[in-house]
Formats: sequence, structure tokens, C-alpha cells
Amino acid sequence: SNKSPDIQFDFPRQQKEDGLCLADFFLSSHSVQRDVIAFQIVTIGERASQEAKRLFESDEFQNYLFWHGFSVELAEALAEFVHRGIRSDLGIDVKDTDSKRQAVRRKYRGARFSPGYSAWPNLQDQEKIFKLLNAEEINIYLTENYQLVPEQSTSAMVLHHPEARYFNV
Repeated sequence: SNKSPDIQFDFPRQQKEDGLCLADFFLSSHSVQRDVIAFQIVTIGERASQEAKRLFESDEFQNYLFWHGFSVELAEALAEFVHRGIRSDLGIDVKDTDSKRQAVRRKYRGARFSPGYSAWPNLQDQEKIFKLLNAEEINIYLTENYQLVPEQSTSAMVLHHPEARYFNV
């Protein structure tokens, strides 16, 4: 079926005057305009986790640390690549800079938020993202504590609002 599941997210607000909430970066439900949101989930795959486990169990701790760090950063790079594609699809990448320094500092329009981090602390919302994206189709699963498996995976919601930025709740 092409019908989207009816899923809602409850985002917390900072406990200070004029505190931020992720919901601030969406149009009001009373708006005549329609809003858009993008979700993404990426993985480097199970082989990366298997290699990390092999290195660890072989007491190759330095190589394990290098491999683990590399594979986690590779998943993050893939997420950033998909995020860039989303910004392009939305037409909000026109002011993006080609400067690698600007890209690393994420000085562009659009921000990627993941459950379990400071602005969106409810890790259980991973279940909702999984439902929306059918993550099992690319062999990503959730543990009972809502951690992604394989570990070298990441999920996110991409907000296009020009003022969307990272903050702590």
C-alpha cells in the first residue's frame, strides 16, 4: 500500500524562556501551506561489525580501534551524503558552499536530527523511523534498547527550515 502510516512525534522543549523545540521548525498544522520532512537511514553493513569483532577477539586492539573508528565515520559520511542529496532534492542546496571547511562545520541550510541526541532525546522514536522507512529491507534492526544493528548505521530526520540548528533540551 502507498498509504503512509499515521505517525506522530512529541519533541521536548528547552526549559527556558523562548526555549527551542524541533516542532518550531515546522509550519503550523493550521497553515494553508504544506510542509515536508525527510527521514533517512543508512548503514555500512554487517561486514564492518564482523570485522571489528574479529579484530577485537584476535587481540588486535589497535587495528580494532582504527577499524571501528573508520567504519563509524564512514557511516556518518554516508549519512551526510544522503543529507546533501535531500537538500538538493528540496532545492535548498543552492547556497551551499564548495568549501570543505564550511561543509565540515555544517554551514548550510538543513539540519539532521537523530533520536537519542540532545534535541531529540527519545531513543524509542527509532521504532517510528523504522516503521516509516522499512529499515529491515536493508538489514538494519533495533535492539530492545533501541540501538541500531549493525552499529555502523544511523537514522535521522532532515529539517529544511532556514533556522533549524542543533541545541540541547
